[in-house]
Amino acid sequence: MTRIRRYIAESWSELKKVTWPTREQTRNLTVLVFVISAVIGVFIAAWDYVFFEVVRFLTGTA
Repeated sequence: MTRIRRYIAESWSELKKVTWPTREQTRNLTVLVFVISAVIGVFIAAWDYVFFEVVRFLTGTA
């Protein structure tokens, strides 16, 4: 039981040292993640379409 208490106390001590982001920073970073994810999604979808068309051309299924 002592080890669990020490673990919780040390964890709490470490959490006090954390610099938490502001609400504005959190919002900006969330928007950034969504934008980058959308761009990468479009990039992957475009290459998927290109490869699909190449395979369709090579196999003669049109």
